[in-house]
Amino acid sequence: MKRRVVITGMGTINPLGHNLNDTWESVKKGECGIDRITLMDTENFKVKIAAEVKNLDVGEYIDKKEAKRMDRYTQLAFIAAKEALADSGIDINNEDPYRCGTIISSGIGGLKTIESEHERGQKRGYEKISPFFIPMSISNMAAGQIAIETGFKGLCTCVVTACASGTNAVGDAFHYIKDGYADVMMCGGSEACITEMGVGGFTVMQALNVTEDINRASIPFDKERGGFVMGEGAGILILEELEHAKKRNAKIYAEIAGYGASCDAYHITAPDPEGAGGTAAMVFAMKDAEVNPEEVGYINAHGTSTPLNDKGETKAIKAAFGDHAYKLMVSSTKSMTGHLLGGSGAVEAIFTAMALKDAFIPATINYQVPDPECDLDIVPNEGRNVQVNVAISNSLGFGGHNASILLKKWED
Repeated sequence: MKRRVVITGMGTINPLGHNLNDTWESVKKGECGIDRITLMDTENFKVKIAAEVKNLDVGEYIDKKEAKRMDRYTQLAFIAAKEALADSGIDINNEDPYRCGTIISSGIGGLKTIESEHERGQKRGYEKISPFFIPMSISNMAAGQIAIETGFKGLCTCVVTACASGTNAVGDAFHYIKDGYADVMMCGGSEACITEMGVGGFTVMQALNVTEDINRASIPFDKERGGFVMGEGAGILILEELEHAKKRNAKIYAEIAGYGASCDAYHITAPDPEGAGGTAAMVFAMKDAEVNPEEVGYINAHGTSTPLNDKGETKAIKAAFGDHAYKLMVSSTKSMTGHLLGGSGAVEAIFTAMALKDAFIPATINYQVPDPECDLDIVPNEGRNVQVNVAISNSLGFGGHNASILLKKWED
């Protein structure tokens, strides 16, 4: 018999806030986390705006000596993980540590460290770079650092599937518990690529919006959309087997009931224009949860604000849900946070769980110009106080990676 899995702790640091409560209040208000870039000099760049984590004093959260040995993406993951663990109330001293695992993703890893140490190597010689260069830059180190901090000794790994990474991490952790390999999993994703190489690389791909108008930059499903806005941040969730959570009287945010993953096998960056892979991921998630399409009330869309993604995802939803697609609410919180790349799916999983718990559906903000090819109910500009019982969160990544998780409102 498959085991049920619930969310008992969550933590996040992102462009809207440094913790879960502040972030969710900003989401409910429909605030935009996009502003002028401060983390790098943009004088010679077309892109001037991004969604940064603002006013961050890392020393408030992490010992300064330890923080210097972490890339920013690891620092953000570490901060979110500490909040999630405290929120869950789990004491590792009362657990079998080998039944507690960690899956923390990053699409790119320590890009800033790679840039700065390459520059140092060019100036001083490559045998004079930091001895911490490798452990700071590799993508799995956020998972490793968090496991060291928490004492979780079970599976510790890092899914790297570009912008689907965070959702794959949550989905893989869910199945790991469901199938009996663990009782507790800390999972999520983190990214911090607002750097010269990060911004430059996505700009030359023509993936980023080059407008300087912060309210018309990340505009998913709007006809005038012209690329995504780079964001940074982390989201971490604590998943538990239901009876394990009940035994310690844990609070429960929501139940994770289904997970689907697929590959377009189409192109290195462009999504399948018909959205077939995205359709499959959603259908697989519903089958995994034994849920009918008509039961789903809300989708937190990948919704990047690129012309191809939003059109393809709309087609994917229509193919997965048929006529019910027009009865669904489908919003993109990237309109507020920008695109957190490998961290996006985890943060959006948190938003989806909170939407079920608080009976509030986040808006797609700054929407102005309807697009006939994106004609679903995208909850434009204002969130809604509506209770739904089943919701899906989608992530679609470069390389054709598609991932969907299905959450249910928790009712004891």
